Amino acid sequence: MASAAQTPYLSVEEYLSTTFRPDVDYVDGHIEERNVGEMDHGTLQGVLYAYFLARRIEWNIWPALDTRVQVAARRFRVPDVSVVAFEDRKEQIIRTAPMLCIEILSPEDTLRKMLIRIEDYFAMGVPHVWIFDPQKQNVTVCQPGAVRSVQSEGALLLPGSRVSVELGEVFSIFD
Repeated sequence: MASAAQTPYLSVEEYLSTTFRPDVDYVDGHIEERNVGEMDHGTLQGVLYAYFLARRIEWNIWPALDTRVQVAARRFRVPDVSVVAFEDRKEQIIRTAPMLCIEILSPEDTLRKMLIRIEDYFAMGVPHVWIFDPQKQNVTVCQPGAVRSVQSEGALLLPGSRVSVELGEVFSIFD
């Protein structure tokens, strides 16, 4: 993964008009690569997206896969899955705080980098971040000022909504 110090400076306009495969985060003028591309990561990302998409009408939400979220004037993050209110679904770049951002850990991810991402989401106003670990099959639930680990059993509830994610169903893909 390239560090911000190793990448050349880009303006916001250059970042927004450039295609990266896979997409990258943009932090204060520099790009930051994301850890993606492994089977477990991609599988879990697809399962979560499909889970939310299948329930979008019932829950009045819209899931987004690898979509840029402008967390600050010169910062863009690309969560693995974002969940926005149904009425916010037309933003091509998400500028209204999502209800939920989901990150899926890759083996190379570090706690330090993940905490920086989470703080960016919170600063934007995202109230909930879920971090899925496909290797351990658990989830870390983050809210401003509170972090808790949930095992692969039971349901994750998104406060203030009808969203309920059955973890056994999600993680069963790895059985």
